[in-house]
Amino acid sequence: MQTRFSFNRLPRLHSGVVKLTVLVSILFLLCCMSCKKSSSGSSSGTSAMTIAQIVSSDTSFSILDAAVVQGNLVSTLSGTGPFTVFAPNNSAFAASGLSASAVSTLSAAATDTILLYHTLSGKVLANQVPAGPDAGVATAEGDSIFVTNNSNGVFVNGIKVTTANIMASNGVIHILADVLIPPSGNLVQTVMADTSLTYLVAAVVRASQGSTNVASLLSTGGIFTVFAPTNNAFRAAGFATINAIDSASPATLTSILTYHVVAGRVFSSDLSNNETPTMLNGETVTILLTSGAQVEGKSNTAPSNIIATNIMATNGVVHKIDQVLLP
Repeated sequence: MQTRFSFNRLPRLHSGVVKLTVLVSILFLLCCMSCKKSSSGSSSGTSAMTIAQIVSSDTSFSILDAAVVQGNLVSTLSGTGPFTVFAPNNSAFAASGLSASAVSTLSAAATDTILLYHTLSGKVLANQVPAGPDAGVATAEGDSIFVTNNSNGVFVNGIKVTTANIMASNGVIHILADVLIPPSGNLVQTVMADTSLTYLVAAVVRASQGSTNVASLLSTGGIFTVFAPTNNAFRAAGFATINAIDSASPATLTSILTYHVVAGRVFSSDLSNNETPTMLNGETVTILLTSGAQVEGKSNTAPSNIIATNIMATNGVVHKIDQVLLP
């Protein structure tokens, strides 16, 4: 419905002044409306600052900012791009056990590798991330990260995006709840690098002396997810020492180890309560998410807690658990 302005009822003496005032008001309103349309038609929320400038100006990114400087990436993230950066804030670094002092001890090359593992060439908004299964995306350094969008949000290597779509002049930032750590090798190499998993390494070596070469399978046999029992978990299961593992039957160890492996790359964000995935030995385990993240074997009297998640390998992912799963 149009608004009609009538001048007939106004006093004749001031009609010219009033007409001019109303005309100016109308022009002002039209100008405001035009400005609003122009604003809504542009990239909503886009900042005039580059990604590097946003990181350096936000105190919650102080550790990331120091890492960017240390990795000699200020000029890169100030460039035209566009880039997508999955940015850990200070809380994410703390959750990863990486303090500012720990980050400062890394070499420039190591820092550069980690930061580029968080960076994509091109601009990817949260609503452009596909729904599962996890899709592999090449990072700026050439490694792959795995992104998915489900009912709980957007995830990268199983780590949640806590704040999405912080727009920069040369791309977009998504804040992560944790730091993405690039894989250091295949599943066997990844387990060997963890001093809390030496009993598991011994079990893999001993099992490989039987009819199934478990070490070769987990190195080159495909993409797998490993629920990795810690040293304490093996001790609680009756393997008091590594010598006890070395004395065990390779067939028995193979049966146990393949009960800890599922085909495919399964991140913590892919798990659902009461699901029963089939493990490599053909039997199922039960995933429980009501009291934290847990996994229960058929012969276990209580579920095992998943105490560390989403440890990347070149051919899969590792989740550490505090009990040995018994088939």
